[in-house]
Amino acid sequence: MNSAITSCEHPKPLQRGDGVLNSHEGGQGRKKDGQPRGLSSSHLAYSILDIPPWYLCIFLGVQLQGAIMVASCVQMLVGFSGLIGFLMRFIGPLTIAPTISLVALPLFDSAGNDAGIHWGIAATTIFLIVLFSQYLKNIAVPVPVYGREKKCHTSKFYLFQVFPVLLALCISWLLCFVLTVTNALPSAPAAYGYLARTDTKGDVLSQAPWFRFPYPGQWGLPTISLAGVFGIIAGVISSMVESVGDYYACARLVGAPPPPKHAINRGIGIEGLGCLLAGAWGTGNGTTSYSENVGALGITRVGSRMVIVAAGCVLLLMGVFGKIGAAFATIPTPVIGGMFLVMFGVITAVGISNLQYVDMNSSRNLFIFGFSIYCGLAVPNWVNKNPERLHTGILQLDQVIQVLLTTGMFVGGFLGFLLDNTIPGSLEERGLLAWNQIQEESEETTKVSEVYSLPWGMGTRFCTSSCTRCLPFWPRLARGGTGEVGASQLTLCSRDPSEERPKGATDTRM
Repeated sequence: MNSAITSCEHPKPLQRGDGVLNSHEGGQGRKKDGQPRGLSSSHLAYSILDIPPWYLCIFLGVQLQGAIMVASCVQMLVGFSGLIGFLMRFIGPLTIAPTISLVALPLFDSAGNDAGIHWGIAATTIFLIVLFSQYLKNIAVPVPVYGREKKCHTSKFYLFQVFPVLLALCISWLLCFVLTVTNALPSAPAAYGYLARTDTKGDVLSQAPWFRFPYPGQWGLPTISLAGVFGIIAGVISSMVESVGDYYACARLVGAPPPPKHAINRGIGIEGLGCLLAGAWGTGNGTTSYSENVGALGITRVGSRMVIVAAGCVLLLMGVFGKIGAAFATIPTPVIGGMFLVMFGVITAVGISNLQYVDMNSSRNLFIFGFSIYCGLAVPNWVNKNPERLHTGILQLDQVIQVLLTTGMFVGGFLGFLLDNTIPGSLEERGLLAWNQIQEESEETTKVSEVYSLPWGMGTRFCTSSCTRCLPFWPRLARGGTGEVGASQLTLCSRDPSEERPKGATDTRM
């Protein structure tokens, strides 16, 4: 593997006064052989193919850990203090729609490149996902079931509706394995379709340890640099904008009420706590809402939180048993690309669907949405291609500006927020009448209390004192009751369909 890496002379890193490593090269940014470097690589101490010394890797790693941990404290403060919930009163459909749509739209290049590794495999994956999730979703499959009363019997199970992505993934993965064993796929690394083979990442599976238990500080004591902290804080701001959009997208996809303010505050705060733990364990990255999972939720139509809890337990096991996680790394790239094309399309459509509350016959709203979407695509594209033009002379400020301007959802969401709150328009025209009505109804209803309550009855049956209700992230009690959803609030009546509905009865749907 090392033979494939071209040897190059490492530039000597110099320690700047602000504690950030930088490199100085003689000439006009040229290599040793006299060939000009690219614009982006001229600003790097080590390019993507270089191998820095091991001690420098550890130093930069612990510095990144410290930056993530400090930035996560800022995110927890924003969430648990209720600041993000306070800002929600100024956020309407014209802010949410471009934010959610720009979660997926900028990724068309990545999804297309992954699928383009082998369009045949990617098209097969897309066909299977569409077939299972759209055409066969209402077909029940008989499965054997054992019960105490009926003993062994068959029951109908909507297999294709629950597992469309998993079935398509397994079938496409198996197809790639068969084509690899039969050498139907090219074996030359430079040939088209080579990355569709399942043995291209075989070294990952062989080198992964069977068991490894991670622990805090395993790479050393975290250090903090001002430039790194400001850079990660900029990423945290973009992450919070994306997360708010993901919360609304998830609620729309599963048919749940829009998330109330206390749920948004709690979600942002818990994401910050996850980033703090990730920094302490030295993962090298933070945690946030994953937009691809929102697309998977829209396809599978499975919105149960217990499924997510079970998936989290599986991920914990995969993190301890290295061979299991490495096995999933052998999934061919075009299979992933095919899934991304479907999932990102669903996310984009969910974002645009928020415009149903807005008067789209208004030139004002057409301008705000169109301008926000287009700038959210154009500005990050330009900044990525011309990073050297954003120099204020302050390194920390340069990092913050570059991170924010290369995040499409931040650019589009910010412009939508700014224009929607400054350009004159009636509440009905902006969609805020229907939007605010839904938001107010979602604050204190029994269904919201059930969906967005804390586990084990906290806030509804326990810890219901006036002190806890003052916390911005604590659940609110439902109107006319304690917030507990149980037999005391739901009156279930068995009646003949021809009879009138009795007073006080509440219909329940599962």
